[in-house]
Amino acid sequence: MSRRFAAVDLGASSGRVMLADLSDGLSLTEAHRFPNGPVRVNDRLYWDVLGLYREILTGLRAAGPVSAIGVDSWAVDYALLDESGAMLGNPVHYRDERTAGVAERVAASVGAETLYDVSGLQVLPFNTLYQLLAEPRLGDAATMLLIPDLIGYWLTGEAGAEVTNASTTGLLDVRTREWALPLIKQLGLPPGLFPALRQPGDLVGGLRRDVAGEIGWSAPVRAVGSHDTASAVAAVPATGPAFAYVSCGTWSLAGVELPGPVLTPESRAANFTNEAGIDGTVRYLRNVMGLWLLQECLRAWPGSDLGELLKAAAAERPFAAVVNPDEPVFLPPGDMPARIAAECRRTGQRPPASPAAYVRCVLESLALGHRLAVRQAMELSGRDVEVVHLVGGGSRNELLCRLTADACGLPVVAGPGEATTFGNVLVQARAAGLVSDLAQMRALVASSQPLRRYEPSGDRHAWDEAASRVF
Repeated sequence: MSRRFAAVDLGASSGRVMLADLSDGLSLTEAHRFPNGPVRVNDRLYWDVLGLYREILTGLRAAGPVSAIGVDSWAVDYALLDESGAMLGNPVHYRDERTAGVAERVAASVGAETLYDVSGLQVLPFNTLYQLLAEPRLGDAATMLLIPDLIGYWLTGEAGAEVTNASTTGLLDVRTREWALPLIKQLGLPPGLFPALRQPGDLVGGLRRDVAGEIGWSAPVRAVGSHDTASAVAAVPATGPAFAYVSCGTWSLAGVELPGPVLTPESRAANFTNEAGIDGTVRYLRNVMGLWLLQECLRAWPGSDLGELLKAAAAERPFAAVVNPDEPVFLPPGDMPARIAAECRRTGQRPPASPAAYVRCVLESLALGHRLAVRQAMELSGRDVEVVHLVGGGSRNELLCRLTADACGLPVVAGPGEATTFGNVLVQARAAGLVSDLAQMRALVASSQPLRRYEPSGDRHAWDEAASRVF
């Protein structure tokens, strides 16, 4: 049996097809990487999902024959298909403003308590249920497919909904992990829109004949933790339950792994989410705006060198200015430095005076966001935490890792940077009988990947004072 697996990993700013080999430990090779981002047409933001599919096929062709393929992506966004299976236009980007005010109207009609008791989901303006209620094409739709399920459908011809991503829609019952049909009907959404659910490891189907002909080989497609955070958390190299995680990329998803949901009024008030994880676990977390702030700053400074900026930021005066990274003003694309400056002025602080000072402000603000989320996750869940695992692209940012350890007052273990890919391929490998359970999957990551540990240091009172300015 081949021990090679392909992982299609679609992020909000880039996508890639990765080739994993489990013949001797666990190794990764990048087959193809490609950019991803919003396309604005007539003042609406879309994803170029057809372009992404073309790049996926290019990556699979380069990867060569494998035992199986798994697909993961960002959450909440979807495509609508008609009765024939044709897509009704490009998916709308979650940063589009079409859902403005929808969450408030739903809370007023259904009740925020009811929504949380059913789905356990935090309120974010772009949650799938709000997008569907703002959707003008709903009357022509027969099926809704989240992004990784859409790719799986195009590869195999088989429609379905993988449960970890379905749990981000606000329309999945957090207790039963089935579609919340009473809520769906109460919202006026057609129940037939929602396809049958799949579990991580389930067979999606074999490649369509035309797809196999185009890439030059054939293999089955397996459902994985198709929400990229579910895959990333599955690959956290933890050795016991007393850990928190920060899956850090465009977004930072910070929280703890639990055996069941937390649905208390305090949890709802803190806007914590209960999303489905691998093997019946719950990802109890809150979204923090993440490296999006830094990405948008860099876009405003063409030609800037991130490495040089990070070196200069490390030498900047600590806590000169901080912001709450989750302020709604930071959500849309645009001039991020100007918005950070305005937020500093609003909170009585002097705005940063240089790009390096802006970078320092962003990273300290993210560390404060991580600290707040981890501390509240511990308090609300009753889970003891001895270490924070920071995985994803942010784990390569040494300054952010160090600041997160200092802010949280806990050791931070950084890595792997490719946690999402590892979680994706290890679910495939388990379906093939190569690994046995979640603990063994994590042990394999810990033993085969370089990790770096940051011990907390610095003045805790300085962090408390900085937090008091914005939280």
